[in-house]
Amino acid sequence: MADKSITWSLYLIRTHKGALYTGITTEVSRRFLEHQAGGIKAAKSLKGKGPLKLEFQIEVGSHSSALKLEYQVKRLTKVKKEQVVKDPQLLPALFSELFLGSL
Repeated sequence: MADKSITWSLYLIRTHKGALYTGITTEVSRRFLEHQAGGIKAAKSLKGKGPLKLEFQIEVGSHSSALKLEYQVKRLTKVKKEQVVKDPQLLPALFSELFLGSL
């Protein structure tokens, strides 16, 4: 049975060429270190793209909400993602239905 007390987060990582990678995890600092290490647990799309910079993170709540938000953020344009990085309150405003009960 899944532990309901686990909080999921969404994060954005910038590669050395400026691309933004979107992911979800229960522990952003651990996951970022895994990506930086470039080992077996790192995302394939980030390997060899360092140095990496953690640009944005936000707690979402449930795994289901985090997955839905990740899908929506991955569909955003690069311009819109850059706006989210500059204004963290933009994401909950764009997708408020995914943050209900977890803000």
